Amino acid sequence: MYNFFKKIIFDILKWAVGQSVLYKITGAVLNMDDQNQEHKSDGSDFSDEADTLNYVLYRDRPEWKDVQPIAQDDGPAQVVQIAYSNKFSDVFDYFRAVLKSGEKSVRVLGLVTDALTLNPANYTVWIYRLEIVKHLKIDLHNELEYISNVIREFTKNYQVWQYRKTIVEMLNDPSGELEFTADILDMDSKNYHAWQYRQWVLTAFSKLMENELNFVDNLISQDMRNNSAWNQRYFVVNNSDPNNDVINKELEYTFGKIQILSKNESAWNYLRGLLLYSENGALEDKVRDFCSKLYNKGNRSTHLMSCLIDLTDADESANPENVEKIKFALKLCSDLASVYDPIRRFYWEYISKDIELKFNFREHDNKMT
Repeated sequence: MYNFFKKIIFDILKWAVGQSVLYKITGAVLNMDDQNQEHKSDGSDFSDEADTLNYVLYRDRPEWKDVQPIAQDDGPAQVVQIAYSNKFSDVFDYFRAVLKSGEKSVRVLGLVTDALTLNPANYTVWIYRLEIVKHLKIDLHNELEYISNVIREFTKNYQVWQYRKTIVEMLNDPSGELEFTADILDMDSKNYHAWQYRQWVLTAFSKLMENELNFVDNLISQDMRNNSAWNQRYFVVNNSDPNNDVINKELEYTFGKIQILSKNESAWNYLRGLLLYSENGALEDKVRDFCSKLYNKGNRSTHLMSCLIDLTDADESANPENVEKIKFALKLCSDLASVYDPIRRFYWEYISKDIELKFNFREHDNKMT
């Protein structure tokens, strides 16, 4: 059967890349595959055994002889059976047994540690580990160190961050959390899980919020396209009950970043978010003035042009008689559709027609066809 499938794959590749090329790139691979087949033994997992030379399965440990393992029940019709390693099946067979019996002991803590090493996304195991930690009154600082090590290896995992949150809540001590998340974000500055957790820390322990803008500013300075950092900046501002001075300061900050990198969508999105704090159109006037000056200097960033269009479209008090203002917005739509953003031509045609209907304006020099 193995040789049959190997021949099929070989014929497909020969048709795709040519016979001469195929012989060069597949000969060694197929030969190595044959050797691997010879070394495999029935019922064993070669890679698993290589990784755990000194590992003793739970079923072979004398101290676990009193526990009857429970095999996984996949039902009578297994469509695609998962090829679990011996170690994986052994650990989880024993985990199901202690979960059923409700045993909470030091040996079970070791078992769940092995289970989480094999599958750190198994939320049932995490829940049971927490029950054991509470029952045995395990030092929570030690548990925090344990989960820190797990997160460093599995940084993008919902369950590990949720478990850390629970431990920190029990400790009621967030003193090391901002530093820890900063370390994780240094590995990947756009790690959603780390940002989500950091926001929880700042919300639950609000006194930590005071230096967050400085932290975010450093990240934005390193990479102005870091949308996660801009999102965090808005989170901080939005949760600090900002007054007009704060919003105006943020406007100037954003203007400065846009002037450096006008094609950065993150900064433009942040600018649009700040407009939500506008009262009586005051912020819109400042943004319109900034955008107009940038445009008049020859800048044709699609985000700039889009913002100018939106400022006109969102101005419900705009006078329909103000022909030049509306014509300019329609010209921008035409330029975007034909020159600067043709991949979204139909979108800009839609926006153009929407503006025409909104202001009852149909005759102009830049009608899009």
